[in-house]
Amino acid sequence: MRLATWNVNSIRTRVDRVTDWLQRADVDVLAMQETKCSDDQFPTMPFAALGYDVVHCGFNQWNGVAIASRVGIDDVQVGFADQPKWSAKPDVEPTAEARAVTATCGGVRVCSLYIPNGRSVDSEHYVYKLQWLAALRETAASWLTEDPSAPIALMGDWNIAPTDDDVWDVEVFRGSTHVTEAERAAFGSIVDSGFVDVVRPFTPGPGVYTYWDYTQLAFPKRRGMRIDFILGSPALAGRVRHAEIVRDERKGKQPSDHAPVLVELADSI
Repeated sequence: MRLATWNVNSIRTRVDRVTDWLQRADVDVLAMQETKCSDDQFPTMPFAALGYDVVHCGFNQWNGVAIASRVGIDDVQVGFADQPKWSAKPDVEPTAEARAVTATCGGVRVCSLYIPNGRSVDSEHYVYKLQWLAALRETAASWLTEDPSAPIALMGDWNIAPTDDDVWDVEVFRGSTHVTEAERAAFGSIVDSGFVDVVRPFTPGPGVYTYWDYTQLAFPKRRGMRIDFILGSPALAGRVRHAEIVRDERKGKQPSDHAPVLVELADSI
């Protein structure tokens, strides 16, 4: 079974690229982030033509998460317990954003996550980000408590570079979001609750990134960040036999600014 995650940065703009890669990479389940569309705007038909069922959570042109699966989609859950709410306007009631959707696909509990960016360390959005991560940690830990043998994949754009090696020059980002101690501690708390970064053992070392900004020739200059991850429960981590960051998908015409991250699972431990 092959699982992948990809911040597609507008699925309507890149649906042909995404579906083409699904076929070439022989992916069974794809978690997508930043789809940037409402549910009724999602281009379901190209996925259906390839045999994929899709579940999507999107309310407008911002955020948006989805799961495409050719091995079934069951027990769909939009959001998660105590997911924090957000409003950019003080006179507008906060609501839960389209940042999490979970489903069981081929026996694996797959969670597509788009963690808030945080914007700047003095922003309310940064506080919201840390609250969001704390609530996710409690939910994910509770899943393991309820069933320690459950195969679970927390997949997506985490908007955190957990180590200095995960950014091309940490001094450039010093004092900015994505690399602060609080964000890294929040990421680490989810790992400490029992989840494992199942991709890093197959893609070690500095200079291994999943995101490159569109500006200032960041991609050819290898000025990237590693912010997209698949964290697996013990039952899932024990089945991983291959993983990779598909850097070549950042190339070509109208690419996303993120590359897909892919893992291959054995049938059993």
